[in-house]
Amino acid sequence: MTSSPIKKDQKVLVIRFSSFGDIVFAMSVLPSLKRWAGERGEIDWLVRSDMSSVLSGQDVLRNIWSFSRKDGLLGLIKLSFKLRKEKYDLVYDAHSNLRSFVVRFILCTFSKSRLVQRPKERTKRYFLFKFRINQFDNWPYKAMISFLGPLANSLKGEWSLSVMGWKQTQNKVDTKGKIILVPSAAWEMKRWPIDYWKRLVSLLENKRFVILGGPEDSFCEEITKVAPNRVENMAGKLSLGESSAVVATADYVITADTGLAQVADLTGRKGITLIGPTAFGFPSMNTMKVVKSDLPCMPCSKDGSGNCSQEVYQKCMLDLTPDTIALMVRDTFCE
Repeated sequence: MTSSPIKKDQKVLVIRFSSFGDIVFAMSVLPSLKRWAGERGEIDWLVRSDMSSVLSGQDVLRNIWSFSRKDGLLGLIKLSFKLRKEKYDLVYDAHSNLRSFVVRFILCTFSKSRLVQRPKERTKRYFLFKFRINQFDNWPYKAMISFLGPLANSLKGEWSLSVMGWKQTQNKVDTKGKIILVPSAAWEMKRWPIDYWKRLVSLLENKRFVILGGPEDSFCEEITKVAPNRVENMAGKLSLGESSAVVATADYVITADTGLAQVADLTGRKGITLIGPTAFGFPSMNTMKVVKSDLPCMPCSKDGSGNCSQEVYQKCMLDLTPDTIALMVRDTFCE
């Protein structure tokens, strides 16, 4: 593919509507994209409205355009024509679904807007999960690299991953010297058992913890009860943006394969990511350490929504013992 010449002061739109983790993955392109756009270049982002708070931590973004699913196709078309008036020099479709197709078609057809698209690689995913045939060159799969690659292949410039800062929202949590625990994940198969989290808190008897999660994660209270004097339960008390800011300032993070794991990775936090049935949650930087099993059935799912093939349900997560994790924490985290 022929690379375009470097032009300064470009106006850019990134399209990534959801999900939380994928938005964070895609955010990794922003430092390089800003260099390409130039000192006075402008970067906008189109996101689903319920995810817009995640992007509020990035000063590099000029505008955060949001789309609500309740507005339907007509609302998306109206918004797209509004965006067309912005006359973007570059449109990066980092989502590649039906909604982003509508937007990029309206923005880039019969216009001077250049389009770069991130492929879904559906065929490779199908062969991986259906036939256990791995055709990915990027393995273990680093999602941040997959978002940066299309830009690096299409546009001249310096394209590389780097640790990013995170603009602070109102500071509601003191993270100094504490371990942030993120026990929840969108799908049950990705979750470390609650009894394991409780055991970990007991084993690390001299450590203090903050638990992050959503309002539906009532099980976090069970972990808190193990040592209420050392564990602060913030599950359901913070927005996604606020939780992200907490992780971005943490001294140490232990997390399931979920969006906050990607925030920790992106912002260079030290900690541990617990990887189970999925293929696409591996950190791309060097500060978050991966702990995973080595079962022949792994990975079995792109997001943890499939069925477990093992006689022991969720064996890939059960094999990751609290004693092993506690030992790693003692070796790597000093207050």
